[in-house]
Amino acid sequence: MRFRSLFLAGVLLASTSAFGVAQAANAIQPDATKWVGSWMASALAGGADSAPPAPAFTDATLRQVVHLTLGGARVRFRLSNAFGTAPLTIPGAHVALSAKEGKTPSAAIRAGSDHALTFNSQPSVTIPAGGMVWSDPVDMAVPDMADLAVSLRLKDVPATVTAHPGSRATSYIATGDALAAADLPGAVPVTHWYILTGVDVQAPAAANAVVVLGDSITDGRDSTTDGNGRWTDALARNLLRGKSPVGVLNAGIGGNRLLLDGIGPRALDRLDRDVLDQTGVRWVIVLEGINDLATALKAEERKEVAATPDAIIAAYRQIIARAHARGLLVYGSTILPCQGIGYCAPAMEPNRQKVNAWIRGSGAFDAVIDLDRTLEDPKNPGHLLPEADGGDHLHPGDTGYRLMAEGTDLALFAR
Repeated sequence: MRFRSLFLAGVLLASTSAFGVAQAANAIQPDATKWVGSWMASALAGGADSAPPAPAFTDATLRQVVHLTLGGARVRFRLSNAFGTAPLTIPGAHVALSAKEGKTPSAAIRAGSDHALTFNSQPSVTIPAGGMVWSDPVDMAVPDMADLAVSLRLKDVPATVTAHPGSRATSYIATGDALAAADLPGAVPVTHWYILTGVDVQAPAAANAVVVLGDSITDGRDSTTDGNGRWTDALARNLLRGKSPVGVLNAGIGGNRLLLDGIGPRALDRLDRDVLDQTGVRWVIVLEGINDLATALKAEERKEVAATPDAIIAAYRQIIARAHARGLLVYGSTILPCQGIGYCAPAMEPNRQKVNAWIRGSGAFDAVIDLDRTLEDPKNPGHLLPEADGGDHLHPGDTGYRLMAEGTDLALFAR
């Protein structure tokens, strides 16, 4: 009897414990939101082509307007001193909704939207040389496709500032402290980004980000300044129209290459910072290699090792392997046609065709986005469609970028 009583007591205790665990499990709800990247700019060392005009950054406020892709309930901002030669101190920073409308640039902010940023609960932050920092989250709901005005107070900036020359967006430099100013009527405009390299949003738990790794075509060369006409912008709009909560991150650098440094570090060396370490990333699109192929024609003159199709393919394989190790899906885009510009001599075309044939047929990528076939002129193989040509026979321009987005299967971002 005593044994039976102990047995029944044990069963009852176990049942009660199981019920308690079940109750606790039912009481714990999964998070309804998560952080996802909504905007980024690839960092590189600012050179003469991106030096800030007077008053420069000795005692100034820099206001930069960035176009988000995905909205969210809160935001946070990444500041970078990755290429700085000394510590960078930011005495203060603010964010507000931009008053910009359409393609018309504006330094004004919307009334009542200004928020001061903090860093570990402090209004200022010092970023060591080679480092980066995230701001504290800001309780500021932002809609999809919002334009944000991010203002940074700058003093004694290092000689080499971390920048992104090809912003295709207007920033503003004002003398002194103008962080909370409603407008900056006397500010000097500049079409570069500095220090600010990322914006994350607190989005629905189902949201994810796609990073597009590329060169000047992804960076939006020949798109309308302040028009948000890059192919990544058009892709983001298409995804939102399809009700897909996807942040689209542009990791393009004009002149960038896969195998060798050029303008910015080579893609293989910037892959971690610009792609794999982005917040909430699920997919990677690789559209890079055209500069490797074009510069290979003058490799001896440039005192470089010529990039062969096999070397480019090996670089793709490395990118795929490193992304797969993080559990990401990698989509390969074929290299666009570019005949008609001296940069892409006819001798380059067989190599482009060989690389594209491998992208299409190897099965190494998780999917193929065949932008070559989307933009190639069937009446003039090797050339861009006339309506897709931005004017130099290499960069697509606003219409061509829109066609690139339309040629991208949105179902890829439901996987």
